[in-house]
Amino acid sequence: DLALLQYTGGSTGLPKGCELTHANLVANAQQCAQVLDTLTRDREVFLGVLPYFHIYGLTVSLNLPTILGATVIPVPRFVPRDLLMAASKARPTVFPGAPSVYLAMLQQKDIARHDLSSIRFCVSGSAPMPVEQLTRFEQATGGLILEGYGLTEASPVTHINPPRGTRKVGSIGPPLPGTECRIVDQETGEREMPIGEVGELIVRGPQVMRRYLNQPGETAAALRDGWLFTGDLARRDEDGYYFIVDRKKDLIISGGYNIYPREIEEVLHGHPGIKEAVAVGVPHPARGEAVKAFVVPMNGHSLTKSEVMGWCRERLANYKIPREVEFRSELPKTTVGKILRRVLRDE
Repeated sequence: DLALLQYTGGSTGLPKGCELTHANLVANAQQCAQVLDTLTRDREVFLGVLPYFHIYGLTVSLNLPTILGATVIPVPRFVPRDLLMAASKARPTVFPGAPSVYLAMLQQKDIARHDLSSIRFCVSGSAPMPVEQLTRFEQATGGLILEGYGLTEASPVTHINPPRGTRKVGSIGPPLPGTECRIVDQETGEREMPIGEVGELIVRGPQVMRRYLNQPGETAAALRDGWLFTGDLARRDEDGYYFIVDRKKDLIISGGYNIYPREIEEVLHGHPGIKEAVAVGVPHPARGEAVKAFVVPMNGHSLTKSEVMGWCRERLANYKIPREVEFRSELPKTTVGKILRRVLRDE
């Protein structure tokens, strides 16, 4: 039976109502519990900072701990300093979050004064976490960040790095139990891509939605023969680990070259004076599109366009270097910290 209408975040277009069933939600919580098998029943403490009206918060911060009989410490509002104090006092063992949450905590000057040693696992989702930030957060807290992947249409989790065995930084890990995955060509969606080559990620499993509410056309495009077409570009390695390259809609085509914004963003995040950054494609009269970077400097840092471009020039091919750089005090985001690229593009 239908359990709820869960609306997509709207980061790439108008939100759509996903029909999620009771079976979808229970299956996904059970799948997560099976992978995170190092969690001890009745003894874990989850820090519940994610909004429960969002499918990520509902599944990972509410349904999963319920299945485990765990304690949840609800945090009514995300204030980095308050969150540090809550973590010191409540001694959580599991901290589901998003890259923007972990980054904001890293920015607190007194983070070293708070004892975060109780945190064993941070489950990171909703957006890719730059490797530089992931490493810094783990060094600061001692907690292990397990990157995963999901989407509203899949209740939402489909992949996660396991707490035991191999964890590949920058990867979303292997698929959850009972979840099938393929990487297919972007044009027809029918030809499976070889290992290491980029294509669209499609998934099939008990957590996949029934349909979109009152949108048969959108449903037919997303669900084909039981497979959910995610719209994300990914590749798979020889060990069965998956790597998200970028959103299919975010791909920048400049002068005939395919440019993946995430690669540029990883380079930008490596700059010590950059707090946040995002790259988008903007119209260009000769090349079709050009790369534009929106950059939020670290507090107290003064950056120039030439400095940012020089940093990129040393680390990227010439056609990938941003031709425009705009500095902002903040970037538009969804409630769980996913940057709204379409808002920047529309501007």
